Amino acid sequence: MVFTDTHTHLYDEAFAGEEDLAVERAVAAGVTRMILPDIDSQTRLEMFSLADRHEGVLFPCLGLHPTSVDARWQEEMMLMERHLERKIWAVGEIGMDCYWSREFVKEQEEVFRTQLEMAARLSLPVIIHSRESTELILNVLKDCRHLGLRGVFHAFSGSIETFRELQRLGDWYVGIGGVLTYKKASIAETVREIPMERILLETDSPYLTPVPFRGKRNESAYIPHIASRLAELTGRTVEETAEITTDNAQKLFSI
Repeated sequence: MVFTDTHTHLYDEAFAGEEDLAVERAVAAGVTRMILPDIDSQTRLEMFSLADRHEGVLFPCLGLHPTSVDARWQEEMMLMERHLERKIWAVGEIGMDCYWSREFVKEQEEVFRTQLEMAARLSLPVIIHSRESTELILNVLKDCRHLGLRGVFHAFSGSIETFRELQRLGDWYVGIGGVLTYKKASIAETVREIPMERILLETDSPYLTPVPFRGKRNESAYIPHIASRLAELTGRTVEETAEITTDNAQKLFSI
């Protein structure tokens, strides 16, 4: 079986000194392609360096994460844009986050809109981060519907109604990760109603570790455990789940 992890931060300091080994473990587990979403200037060069060492396996993106939007956001945007000549596979991780702070929510929205427009110009998909900001993000997407956007809602935890609203606003997939394996996770019910052709697998490593490794550092090698739970919930085999979700990732990211 072949899997794709569409959201992993293998360059994060949690993997310091073990990044290449984590990639090797993932490939050994059948996870042969991994998308690396960008965060900000603090880790961008490490991300690109790791991707360069594993060309054809790791696929870097470019974007400014909403929690990195602060008083220096204009400088961060300039630093990001310096890398636009480099080959990237998506604009992300972008979006809005009202969980940690609402201090720069207006700036977050401006940065989000700017990066959506950038993705449209570059004909690239986007990776959207949404935390306690669904209504704000949906309003932005309504305004930007004319851009013909496509992408994935990372770590999707919304209702089936939210999913259906997304489908009216563009070509959207949802990223399903380790939370699916948790007891009483609401997404476990919602995912039964989402067409498999709209689902991508992800880890968000080193975060959101699936059962049976919960409490430990997450990594891309754990994708098969998420796939197994998704297969169980949707009445498919793991083989079918791997094939469909990998095909979805290939279509969206052109990998």
